[in-house]
Amino acid sequence: MNKVKIIDYSEELKEHIKTLNVEWLQKYFRVEPIDVLQLSNPKEEIIDKGGFIYYAKYKDQIVGTASLLKVEKDVYELGKMAVTQSAQGLGIGKLLMDHCLEVALQMKIKKVVLYSNNSLGSAIHIYKKYGFNEVQLEPGHYERANIKMEKIIC
Repeated sequence: MNKVKIIDYSEELKEHIKTLNVEWLQKYFRVEPIDVLQLSNPKEEIIDKGGFIYYAKYKDQIVGTASLLKVEKDVYELGKMAVTQSAQGLGIGKLLMDHCLEVALQMKIKKVVLYSNNSLGSAIHIYKKYGFNEVQLEPGHYERANIKMEKIIC
């Protein structure tokens, strides 16, 4: 069995963040205007604004992605996380989460936030296991979000 490797964003891999996230969003919710903007222009909307995009590579295929989107100096949003249907259940989401939190720790990011929906019970359970706590959700970030969580890193 091939190992899963977490790799950094590159322009050659640009389309994967869009493909993976659209697949996930269409399955559970819908693609919102903010998603179209960020996923169509990941370098300009995430990387150039101080964020990071990572991919999970398995059997020479990109099967997952996650991002750290800069919110302010010491606060990042864990978002744009998706694993293709055929690779789910292999622990790839956990590897992406571990990688993003390790990067946050190394960069001395103070807080990581995420937005989710209570209908994704298993995801909420995992976030809580990772030490994320529910906080006040501000209106208007994502239509699909009905919960905001944060984790203090350092």
